[in-house]
Amino acid sequence: MSYPQNNAQQSDKSKVVAGVLQIFLGGFGAGRFYTGHTGMAIAQLLTCGGLGVWALIDGIIFLTSNDRTDAQGRLLKS
Repeated sequence: MSYPQNNAQQSDKSKVVAGVLQIFLGGFGAGRFYTGHTGMAIAQLLTCGGLGVWALIDGIIFLTSNDRTDAQGRLLKS
């Protein structure tokens, strides 16, 4: 009998790495490129991360939220 894996819906990407990238390099959309959200990353790149405000808030939310996902909809690991 085969059992499903415990974390089959968990991404191989880390929310801590995404959050830190977003805080320090969010003007370039680095955290969003890391998680595979290229459309959002390009928008951040073109607006310099919302003049830094959008990038900072996004990075904090990555670090504090437990429901952030990658581009495939899988939860980021802690």
